[in-house]
Amino acid sequence: MKFGASMFFTDYSMGPAELAVALEQRGFDIVWAPEHSHIPLSRKTGFILGGDLPKRYYDVMDPFVTLTAAAMATKTLKVGTGVCLVAQRDPIQTAKLVASLDQVSGGRFVFGVGNGWNQDEMENHGTAYATRHKRARENIEAMKAIWTKSKAEYHGEFVKFGPMMAWPKPVQKPHPPILVGGAFPYSARRAVRYGDGWMPQITEKSPTPLVELIPMFRQLCAEADRDPDRMDISIGGQLPDADLVKRYRDAGVNRVSASLPSEKADTILPILDKWVAVMRAMGG
Repeated sequence: MKFGASMFFTDYSMGPAELAVALEQRGFDIVWAPEHSHIPLSRKTGFILGGDLPKRYYDVMDPFVTLTAAAMATKTLKVGTGVCLVAQRDPIQTAKLVASLDQVSGGRFVFGVGNGWNQDEMENHGTAYATRHKRARENIEAMKAIWTKSKAEYHGEFVKFGPMMAWPKPVQKPHPPILVGGAFPYSARRAVRYGDGWMPQITEKSPTPLVELIPMFRQLCAEADRDPDRMDISIGGQLPDADLVKRYRDAGVNRVSASLPSEKADTILPILDKWVAVMRAMGG
């Protein structure tokens, strides 16, 4: 069992380098950074987790910048997007960002991706809400071609480019692990189709407990001839509850992560130390 932590890094939170060092010193495996390019004042879709949209969603910094700072301050800690909104990103530029961060981190990048819930935000980027899932898949497929081929090309409905050359290539081969985030069953199916793992999420529309979803996901893997034991399952947004973490471990979860508030060290470090007690209870 591995452990991680995520934070919406803002200009009033603990800095990414400072948090990364604190996590590495305590034996955490990864730091996650989420993404929102902006938040439109209109709201065609409600907040996926329910209630009002927290202020940190408006204020969050770019994940590739904050994760680079985290990587430069550490030696072994992985850095991951949790999640990158690939449906509203240019795949060629994003492929270069991913490969560059994997290079400067020495192969420590994990590419957590999601298709997004904020219709207004993605429409500002030219992405249609109704077709965002296909566009995200094409973006991922196009990026895989760029990462793995010296002369890449891709011809889809939304992404089209002829033979081209782009470097650097990622350190990790064939590319950094791609973990697909979202609610069951749709994100789980996407993870099986083009991912290396799944980041399950509970929402008001998908309230099934995570421990019940894991066997369902493993069954989807088996039906698609994907080895369930080779698929990373990372669960975020958890409290430091050793009994719950043990149930996740027994269900086959690989990693559990805390969602930290966008606060300074005097608030964050005691939370991390509670997690250290959980890690010790798990034999870490």
